Amino acid sequence: MIQRFFGYLLKNQVLFALFIIAVGWTIIQIRDLLLSVFLSYIIMASILPSVNYLRKKNFPKLLAVVIPYSTVLIALILLIFPLVPFVIAQIQILIAGFPLYLKQATLTLGLSLDSTQLQSYLANQLSNISKNAFDLTTQVFGGFFTFIMVFIISFYLLLYYDEFKKFIAGLFPHEKRPYIASTLDEINDKLGLWLRGEIILMSFIGLLSWIALLSLGIPNALPLALLSGLLEIVPTLGPVLSAIPAVIVALTISPTLAISVIIVYTLIQLIENNFLVPKIMEKAVGLNPIVVILGVLVGANLIGISGALLAIPLITFILVIFKSLEKKHP
Repeated sequence: MIQRFFGYLLKNQVLFALFIIAVGWTIIQIRDLLLSVFLSYIIMASILPSVNYLRKKNFPKLLAVVIPYSTVLIALILLIFPLVPFVIAQIQILIAGFPLYLKQATLTLGLSLDSTQLQSYLANQLSNISKNAFDLTTQVFGGFFTFIMVFIISFYLLLYYDEFKKFIAGLFPHEKRPYIASTLDEINDKLGLWLRGEIILMSFIGLLSWIALLSLGIPNALPLALLSGLLEIVPTLGPVLSAIPAVIVALTISPTLAISVIIVYTLIQLIENNFLVPKIMEKAVGLNPIVVILGVLVGANLIGISGALLAIPLITFILVIFKSLEKKHP
């Protein structure tokens, strides 16, 4: 049916152009909803291996879904949410003192800086970040309703994944259904590995940065390390951005210490790129750094922060489909 539909469209260029315009317009109009569904799918893909393992152990389907899913939710409630106010308080401290750090750093370098505008801007950001921690957390998902919807959708995707898989495969001719099902499994593996890998990398980089900055005696080591961990989710650009505040703070003490911070951050990145990423993320992503940077920039420009964060899994999703097509039609 799908092949006949597209075959008819391809024969009529006017209808095909109108179809492309209509699809593009629809995607733009519901982009927030599509991002939420895609995020739900990523969460589902990251938990699916645990569900499949329990089902192989003859757990009932509902129980096999509820156990790992509720474990993730409890972990979020007990570990992540209580940390949000603490993280915000630490970032507030860093932002409040940053104009002074920047002024002292420029004086160390023999430069002059009018920090009035910077102080005004950071004061405004400090006011914004001082909002209720729960509200700030839900803004990541575009609001409380979206936050709840993401987890509800991911739960039902897990619960009815077999039916969902059969439905997607059923859209294609019978002889192609096993191939479509295997492609879907590969997509799930990639997206699940990406999310689990990002969580591991963020935790490791944050902890390693905190230990390093604390050893060097850098003021506000904890918020700087938290910033490093959080920005780790933005590939390639994140580590560079997280190093800038740490270097500026170090400059308030001495240029030598700033150089030490640069060396430390470079070593951390070498460890990440040569040991962690190949072991944790290579199977999931394996993208050229230029593709990663362009993807993040395009995603941020089109959609904003959520676009930047989800650009890499989306590119991975598309590449898996194209590679599968190449295997099928060499």
